[in-house]
Amino acid sequence: QVQLVESGGGLVQAGGSLRLSCAASGRTFSDYTMGWFRQAPGKEREFVSAISWTTDSTYYADSVKGRFSISRDNAKNTVYLQMNSLKPEDTAVYYCAARRFWALSASSRIPDEYNYWGQGTQVTVSS
Repeated sequence: QVQLVESGGGLVQAGGSLRLSCAASGRTFSDYTMGWFRQAPGKEREFVSAISWTTDSTYYADSVKGRFSISRDNAKNTVYLQMNSLKPEDTAVYYCAARRFWALSASSRIPDEYNYWGQGTQVTVSS
């Protein structure tokens, strides 16, 4: 049974940093894409970033490019999202997701393309 467990959310002031973690278990993810999405109240779930576990290629939404960084630790089966220079508009529940397809593409931005989801972790950025 695949499980994705996020952690690392919290309350931070604008300009601060947080690192989210997504611990994956239940299978080998070497041929998967791992993604981070977020959802603010009253808004649709939106793409943040993705990484191919096969190639280590990365992909970012324009709104976070240059501020967020996605990475993975094979030994720990964990994906990270380092978030710097946080803004109040980054406030949302952040979700980790896994997609049974190794290559990054435009479809990596689509939530419905992902097969497994974590429970989410709240990130709140105060102004």
